[in-house]
Amino acid sequence: MSSQVNVPLSNLRAITIVIVVAFHSVLPYLASQPSHPFQFDAPPYRWIAFPILDRERWFGFDLFCAWQDVSLMSLMFFLAGLFTPTSLGRKGTLTYLLERSWRIGLPFVFAVGILSPLAYFASYRLTAADSSITAFWQHWRALPMWPAGPQWFLWQIFLLGAVAAALHALAPHWLKALSGLVARIADYPLRFFIGLTMLSALAYVPLAMTFTPWEWTFLGPFSFQLSRPLHYVVYFFAGFAIGSHRPEHSILRPDGPLARHWLAWLAAAVASMSVWGGLTSLTMPDWQASAPISRVASALAFPVASAAAALCLIAICLRLLRSRHRVLDRLSSHAYGIYLVHYVIVVWLQYALLDTDLAAIGKATIVFAAALTLSLTACAGLKIGVKTLVWHHSELRGERAMTNQSP
Repeated sequence: MSSQVNVPLSNLRAITIVIVVAFHSVLPYLASQPSHPFQFDAPPYRWIAFPILDRERWFGFDLFCAWQDVSLMSLMFFLAGLFTPTSLGRKGTLTYLLERSWRIGLPFVFAVGILSPLAYFASYRLTAADSSITAFWQHWRALPMWPAGPQWFLWQIFLLGAVAAALHALAPHWLKALSGLVARIADYPLRFFIGLTMLSALAYVPLAMTFTPWEWTFLGPFSFQLSRPLHYVVYFFAGFAIGSHRPEHSILRPDGPLARHWLAWLAAAVASMSVWGGLTSLTMPDWQASAPISRVASALAFPVASAAAALCLIAICLRLLRSRHRVLDRLSSHAYGIYLVHYVIVVWLQYALLDTDLAAIGKATIVFAAALTLSLTACAGLKIGVKTLVWHHSELRGERAMTNQSP
């Protein structure tokens, strides 16, 4: 890792991928889910979100997942936008787009074509009369969509990166205006929070009221949550704006007011999440049948809770994770690879533990620890293998060049 790396943000990336793995590791053990697995062929295909359901449950996991559902993906879009301007400035528009094609586009194809069916084969086996691979493939091909699992995130950040590249090439004055705006609020994280919340509300509330906060739509392997696409656009370009100004000169500087007041942001996150949870409970189990005032209040609470929780985690990392740590460095450098491969490992570990006589916390701990370790090991091994192949290829080319130059 380069000595020029922003250590708190690198550690934030590591913590984020740990939370991603933890989130997927505990899903079978939510107290709010039914006691039986979802039928593979039956709409609305809820096994896409909950591929494995275990008999062991713990309500604490519901609270954890609710918190992460509100804030985690928003933070990931923010981080994707944050690192984009540096990459664009260093590589140029065309090189950036070409690199994104093989770095995000090709892994998306691989994940959707190979990793996703492999993960969901475990879910299929829970309710299948014929659990063979051949029968699974027939049922899979008969689905009205091609579930991508967590990899839906990739095609969206690829698209947003392309939009950012086009703006970089065609409207650089717009980027300068964004940078200037970020400079003016560098010492005022509360203003950033208010602006982010207002833009997020404009993007989220009308769609949530129209489609409900939970509904997804699918077009082949491309899926998105109907209430949130514009909300994620806001977070991506909020990160992009800060990245255009350089994070170390923005509200994200380690000695800035956001970092210094991390406890206040933690309190704000807990309070806003509690309000969102209480208001959202009034709309359950049927959003459309609940009182309109409850729906409006719940929808308005979401942008506040999302922004507060995201800024809370950022503030904690800026304040408390300023030093490099070997484990966090490794997690950060392999975060993307872990995101790609962890879901297959998580789902099959959950499947393997179904009949194990352990409580929910014990099972979730085993799944999380094993999945994170195996994912990190696989990514590190693959990286070493690729470097070895490149080295051997370079050596071969050198030997051939020397042979050709010999008299």
